[in-house]
Amino acid sequence: MRVKAIIAYDGSSFKGFQSQKSTTNTITTAIESALSSLQIDSKIVGSGRTDAGVHATAQVIHFDLPYFWRDLAKLKSTLNHKLKHIYIKHITKVDDNFHARFSAKKRVYRYIFKETKPSIFEENYISYYSKFDPTILKKALKIFEGEHNFKYFCKTGSVTHTTNRVIFRTYYKEYKKYHFIYFEANGFLRAQVRTMIEASMQCAKGQLRVDELQNQIDTKHRYTTSLAPPEGLYLSRVIYAV
Repeated sequence: MRVKAIIAYDGSSFKGFQSQKSTTNTITTAIESALSSLQIDSKIVGSGRTDAGVHATAQVIHFDLPYFWRDLAKLKSTLNHKLKHIYIKHITKVDDNFHARFSAKKRVYRYIFKETKPSIFEENYISYYSKFDPTILKKALKIFEGEHNFKYFCKTGSVTHTTNRVIFRTYYKEYKKYHFIYFEANGFLRAQVRTMIEASMQCAKGQLRVDELQNQIDTKHRYTTSLAPPEGLYLSRVIYAV
């Protein structure tokens, strides 16, 4: 039986979502180890990979259960007892052809930052950018909307058949002393969100012109490869029906 699980995790406790040869400290390895202890040998598949330090409030995974596991409420409770810094929010039965990654239609990332340095209690969860121009930030973010070749906005080594992606929506808002940036797209390349945020903030801080950002999106010239700090980034929603 195939199941879909919606999970949240504290990315600061791991070296990333995907399993790696160099470390066992990944979200995938932690979940698969917990499943194995329950005689569930299935690998998990995620809707996408998150970097070290990046969090999720609604990552989606799928895995297959053996015949003797049918009580999903008990499975959720047992896994949450075993896991640290990872929380299983929901587990539901799905069709056998459901795929956490390939069935997804849209993904939403949220980025949170402050203009003053976060406190010691916030520093793993909120990023920091000093004084910036919100109007220019909004203008920079709008440039990303639509379908573009994002080969200049990802880490090298991204394994994909195309670097084209569709950004359906971007927006920025301020709430009290916190600032929020959202990206909604059909998918993202490796470190694409962090690259786009950093480039947009460079525009907002007067370090990069908006027309230079446009040139980079048009793949005419690469002006920046810097990444926004991972602490403020959250995979916040994965949408499967439109």
